[in-house]
Amino acid sequence: MSLSDKKIIDNIKGLALDMIDEAKSGHPGIVLGAAPILYTLFNKHLNINFNDPTWINKDRFILSAGHGSALLYATLFMAGSSLTIEDLKDFRQLNSKTPGHPEYNILQSIDMSTGPLGQGVASSVGFAIAQKHLESKFNIKKDKEYFNLFDYFTYCLCSDGDLMEGVSYEACSLAGTLGLGNLIILYDSNDISLDGKTSMTFREKVLDRFKAMGFHTIKVNNGESIEAIDKAIEKAKKVLNKPSIIEIKTIIGKGSINENTNKVHGSFLDKEDLKQIKKTLSLRDIPFIVSKEACEEFRNNIIVRVNKKYNEWQSIYEKYINIADDKTKALLNILINKNYENFDILKYKFNLDNNESMRDLAGKILNVIANNISLFMGGSVDLASSVKTYLNDLGDFTKENYKGRNIWFGVREHASASIINGIALSGIRAFTSTFLVFSDYMKAAIRMSCLMDLPVIYIFTHDTINIGEDGPTHQPVEQLIALRSIPNFNVYRPCDYKEIIGSFNEILKNNKPSALVLSRNNTSLLDKTDSILCANGAYIVRKEAKKLNGIILASGSEVEIALRVANELQKKNIDIRVISVPSLNTFKKQNQKYKKDLIPIGVKVIVIEFGSSMGWEGFVYNEKYLITQDCFGKSAKKDDLLSYFNLDYESILKRVYELLM
Repeated sequence: MSLSDKKIIDNIKGLALDMIDEAKSGHPGIVLGAAPILYTLFNKHLNINFNDPTWINKDRFILSAGHGSALLYATLFMAGSSLTIEDLKDFRQLNSKTPGHPEYNILQSIDMSTGPLGQGVASSVGFAIAQKHLESKFNIKKDKEYFNLFDYFTYCLCSDGDLMEGVSYEACSLAGTLGLGNLIILYDSNDISLDGKTSMTFREKVLDRFKAMGFHTIKVNNGESIEAIDKAIEKAKKVLNKPSIIEIKTIIGKGSINENTNKVHGSFLDKEDLKQIKKTLSLRDIPFIVSKEACEEFRNNIIVRVNKKYNEWQSIYEKYINIADDKTKALLNILINKNYENFDILKYKFNLDNNESMRDLAGKILNVIANNISLFMGGSVDLASSVKTYLNDLGDFTKENYKGRNIWFGVREHASASIINGIALSGIRAFTSTFLVFSDYMKAAIRMSCLMDLPVIYIFTHDTINIGEDGPTHQPVEQLIALRSIPNFNVYRPCDYKEIIGSFNEILKNNKPSALVLSRNNTSLLDKTDSILCANGAYIVRKEAKKLNGIILASGSEVEIALRVANELQKKNIDIRVISVPSLNTFKKQNQKYKKDLIPIGVKVIVIEFGSSMGWEGFVYNEKYLITQDCFGKSAKKDDLLSYFNLDYESILKRVYELLM
């Protein structure tokens, strides 16, 4: 390590430790152990341009070990980002630019929100998938000249804890299968976790496991050696047919009196320890004082190295734009501005069979969307034949064909959700699909979708206990309310193909994380359903003839049951209004006038939904008016099952009659 390298690294360490000390909160262990890794990456390899943060060919860096945020912020400041010393002083304070874990959309230098261990690793696979797809879509050779618009790398710094999380291995297994040579994982291997030595819980040979998954593996025994880290990254960049993992042995909290112990992982240092560390690093014991020379050298190194690459790319881009057609130019503009490609689905003339199941109808509509949105890809978790989300004639995304738009996630629900976050962060709309009950496996990644406000689509089928013989392990009950409870998540449960179209329209128009929940069973096309009115979350599909005796709220396939009940009770002079609720979340956000127009005060309201009653209580007098499913199901034929739980048509008809009389 040269003197200048050491000086820059020591200043990074000092700044990060000052941030943690000022906040009296943070993780100094990773700062002292992994600073050489981050410095080497930024100084010698990472292609970024702080003057052009929207550069579509910049390298992506994901700090999966998000607890190391102070290290990242200090490095970004030293490297010349928009962060100021005042921002560093505000570490972990309300509404600061330097929150406790990195957050996307606060800083343009942050490529992803991280913190829940494993999420960054798994989403890095999504970033790498997106790059390979963009490369295959846009890179061309013309007149013996190569136009490589997309050839960037995705780097991920992870910890022992990241690699204990199962989602990391789900995603990396797929990365190895796909041969994503543009993915480089830097593993900060220090043998210590929050509670103690990793030998208590984590003794596997990590590199052997990754090698078995199809990774190129490298080990750096000295995490203080800039030269060794540099050579390892350079070597990994040349392996184009395999993702790489570099295990870098470090000492957590190096230089602290508690170095190489869990005591230095997540607690700020005492004053004496901080003082002696700064003395060892030849830093003044004054908070937030940084060497101007070290800053200038670090920033100049990056500018000189990156400018050559950036200027070459700009030249290629200008030539490319001159020969590109209008559609290609528009797509590139979308990627630069991250507007996400759109499609006015309401103007499309569909030719759909009313007798098909909701999942079949949604699959056909999804194919129309994919054929009209070029930057759109996704797949299922080994359930394409069941959830009907395969994109016909658009190819499979494989090691041999990165142009394909069908991703075969395999039986990896959690990883699929994390991966589509990475794809969406790269400017491509993405979806994943499975049975509703397995949304539980995805919850942590869905939460990250919502935190980052990404336009990802989760398609869930087999939405109630009426799937029958598969039994309670596969019959969802509490999943709908679990999804509806997530902030910033739009959940749609349409009742027919018009509402599917309306739901997709809202999903595409609003660019929000969304779930589309669908029945496996056939449903009829209903007379009064309306694609446009889905935007309100709820609307009237059957108006009372004269006097309003009661209201039924229903969603999904239960809307048809509600209409049958209302029509039958009309014969007994019981006049019922039926309201379809394709999106309960959206309806609850409507103004009071709209809500009162639909549900006048003083009118009896009954809810019919074959799932948990939670979330519906505010609409009814008491629990008797909730025709829901609040216990696990059973394995049986659909009709026997519904009869057993009094959810068959005759039982519901009888109960509604008794409630309204």
